[in-house]
Amino acid sequence: MTKLASLKVSKYIVSALLASVAFTACEDEVKKPADTLTQGNIEIAADETFRPVIQEELKVFDSSFPEGHITAHYKPETACIKDFMDGKVRLVLVTRDLSKEEKEQLQQKKIVTTALPVAKDAVTIILNKASADTILSIGQIKGILTGVYKTKYKVVFDNQGSSTVRYVMDSLLLGEKLGANVFATKGADSVIDYVSKNPDAIGFVGISDASDFNDPEGMAFLNKINVVAVYNDSMQKSYKPYQAYIATNWYPLTRNLYYIHRETYPGLGTGFANFISRDRGQLIFKQARLFPLRSNIILREAEMNH
Repeated sequence: MTKLASLKVSKYIVSALLASVAFTACEDEVKKPADTLTQGNIEIAADETFRPVIQEELKVFDSSFPEGHITAHYKPETACIKDFMDGKVRLVLVTRDLSKEEKEQLQQKKIVTTALPVAKDAVTIILNKASADTILSIGQIKGILTGVYKTKYKVVFDNQGSSTVRYVMDSLLLGEKLGANVFATKGADSVIDYVSKNPDAIGFVGISDASDFNDPEGMAFLNKINVVAVYNDSMQKSYKPYQAYIATNWYPLTRNLYYIHRETYPGLGTGFANFISRDRGQLIFKQARLFPLRSNIILREAEMNH
């Protein structure tokens, strides 16, 4: 081989090695996740019904892990699920797991999801202070929702596509249609404000929205509205949505809050899911009057006035 040919071969080998190194570096860069359990930037969607408690969870998470930046979009539950299915967010906080059809749709795209209930909420029924009703049975609540109850209430929900609307449709009405007396406003605060000003109104909100957080014992509800006690047919007794009664399902109108994520590596979505499932995150749910499902809480019997 001539000196010139040898030089060309050497240059070729060096070029090939450099290309190989560059390709490997690019490949590693592509494979390396952009975030970790405590670092990075992601977007999530949360059921707007739970905005106050999720904001508090994120506040504490951010202060604990300042290099992790989570942007939350608060929407009706239907919009949260749609964003998740469309790949716009990698984690959602909603009141139901994905349906069989939704899971199959994602599996066809090779997407595996993880879901876990982290807290239990109560669908809380609120009335104007002037209302004569203080206790309602499930049958009476159905009558109110379908417009056949003796008192012609105006029923108010927080949003047309909210999880609360879905709950009453799936768990209470079971195929029956909502009456013409049912309306939707712009959020839970609007529901509470409307009910407080209209004697013929009845509203459905989450327990956090109806609670008075100025009460040091964590037992009081907002003074400007009345919270209805719901009759439990099997217990033959009525219960208000206190945490102990939510935990035991003695208060009949309860639902779970789930996280669902689609991460296949230990990313920031998984890190936040872990946070709200463990002690500090669970304590925040407890302080928000929800019942935390991933921590050990001892319930003791006590007499409570209804």
